[in-house]
Order: sequence, then structure tokens, then C-alpha cells
Amino acid sequence: MSKLPVTVVTGFLGAGKTTLVRNLLKNNQGRRIAVIVNEFGEVGIDGEVLRDCQVCDEDEGDSASSNTSSNTSSNTNSNTNSTNKNNGSANILELANGCLCCTVQEEFLPTMQALIERRDELDCVVIETSGLALPKPLVQAFRWPEIRTSATVDGVVTVVDCEALAKGELVGDLDALEAQRQADEELDHETPIEELFEDQLGCADMVLLTKVDRVSEQDLAKVKNWLLSELADGVKVLPCQNGELNPDVLLGFQAAVEDNLDSRHSHHDHEEEHTHDDDIISIPLTLEKSFEPKALVKQLTELVGEQEIYRIKGFVSVPNKPMRLVLNGVGNRFDYFYDRPWKADEPRQTKLVVIGHALDAQKINVAIGA
Repeated sequence: MSKLPVTVVTGFLGAGKTTLVRNLLKNNQGRRIAVIVNEFGEVGIDGEVLRDCQVCDEDEGDSASSNTSSNTSSNTNSNTNSTNKNNGSANILELANGCLCCTVQEEFLPTMQALIERRDELDCVVIETSGLALPKPLVQAFRWPEIRTSATVDGVVTVVDCEALAKGELVGDLDALEAQRQADEELDHETPIEELFEDQLGCADMVLLTKVDRVSEQDLAKVKNWLLSELADGVKVLPCQNGELNPDVLLGFQAAVEDNLDSRHSHHDHEEEHTHDDDIISIPLTLEKSFEPKALVKQLTELVGEQEIYRIKGFVSVPNKPMRLVLNGVGNRFDYFYDRPWKADEPRQTKLVVIGHALDAQKINVAIGA
């Protein structure tokens, strides 16, 4: 039997990875897709968003492993019985015990081995990394004897927030950054976040630009040209609106990435172990209260101005609304939408995760009213 193809979806915080994977599940064109989603924080926001997409069935009680919470992506192929275990509770696996590139042996290896055992039930696997994960340590795991003969990294897709990049956010001013690199390629001026961004680009087989509708054509061209100058020859930069992309474009690279990692640049190539900024933390908040969306966004925007917050995401209870609100914030930019009605047996709580650098948890709790 051929190796199980795995597509790694990486990208910075809030770039749109979950939206991309959610759309892939809803438009799978009959593919049997398993998803591994790596959360950062104790509240499983991204995993729940994926589980609650239109094609996902209710949990049937199966358990993939003791350290994962899981649910299912249903297969739209009419030849597949909806009660078949292909559509059981093992097709969306949530790894929430830390950054995936740091826990490949403890969490990823047994999870991947469990999926390999189900090879005849799956067409492919998609791994959505956290916004803090380095892609190469994860890809290197596919060289391990326990995985190498049975699975392969079909391709690495890096998702980039075009609006943020056009504003010089996350990686600094584009013109200034380019000028510095032209002047001295060895200049060590990057912060860990910038190095992470470059590592994600360096490992990519394709780069998807999200939020392109929020920038001018001139800025879009500028961002695209800058990215192309940073990428390896042949890597394409493709605009992607609202995560909508034909599965034939996203899947099937057949790149066998684990076999050519040496050609993919990383700041951590010569380190025995990589480290993240230990001051980057996540603060989970569970609130027994409801919020008006605009008022909550105003509170959170003020909070972002007071602390170095990279990302705020979660679910919000809105007064007198039967629908649950999904909120996503990157820097001081916030989006929200209603995804589904509250279930009769679930508490109407507001659950948020705040991710940032050297955060003051007490001040955050006071500011939001926890």
C-alpha cells in the first residue's frame, strides 16, 4: 500500500489556517481526510471550530488516544456509509499539550502511528500547526523508522496574513526589512517571531495569502513580490479568499518533504534543539457572562494597547442571541461571526484564549471582568 500523504499547514498566529482547513473539510470532494490540530492553550478553540463545521458528525464515543480529544469529519462520498468508522470520532485529533514541534515524540508520534494503522480508511492527513510551531522539526519526525515507511509529507503550505504584512505588522516594515537584508545578509536583527516567520516561508511548497480583499492592488503586488524574493525558486504565492481553495490545489504536491529538508532554510538548522521564546504564553479565560460584540471588541482593543498580545480567539455568549459567536483577533484587528446555535446541554459560557509576550494574567482577568 502506498504511503499515507500528509499536508502540513503552517503559518503565523491568526493567518487563517483553521478557516482554510474548515473549508477543506466542507468541500472534501469525497476525500477521507483526518486532521491533526495543534492548539496553543488549554481551551480547544480551533478543534471545536473544525468539529462544528457543517460536515462533521456527532462524537460516536470512539477514542483515538488518551491524550487527544477527537471528533469526526464526515465523508461526502455517497459510497461511504455514514455510520462507518471512517466517519467515527477519530478523524479530528486535537493535540493541546504544547507546541507540536516541541512534543513530536510525546504526542505526535503515537497519534500518527494510530492514523497509519487506519491507512485503508484514509486518503490523506492534514496537520494544522499552532502559530508558534517550527515546521522542520515536525517534518523531520517523518524520517523516524516508526513513520518513514508508512507516511510521507506530501507538502508544506504556509498561510500568510496579507493585510498584516502590508501594514508592516508581525515582521516589521517591509521596506526597512528588505533594506537591512540587502545591506548585510548576516545581520542578526530578527526577533524570535520574525525568525519563526522566515522558517515557515523557508519550508513552504506553497504560500497562501489571506485577507487580500482588505488591501489595495498595489499593496497586494508589493507583498507578493516581497514574498517571492524570500521564497525558494518555484514556490508559488496564491491569494486565498476566506479559506476557499480547491482541494486539488491544496493537496497532492507529492513533494516527499522529509527527503529534501536540507534544501529548506531554517534559522535552527545547526541547533541540536530549538527553543521558543519562553515568555510567549497563553491565558485561557472561561466567563459565566455574555457580551455585546462591539463592546467586547472595544475592551479587547484597549487591552491589546496595554500589553503585547499577538492573538485573542474564542467563543462568546451574546445576550438574547441563540447563536454562538466565534471571535478572532490578531493584534488590534478583530473579526467575529455566528457559527451555530448553542446546544441545549452546553453551558452558555464565553471562552477566550489570549496569546502574547510576558502577559499579566491578573490585569487581563480584571480588564475582561473574569
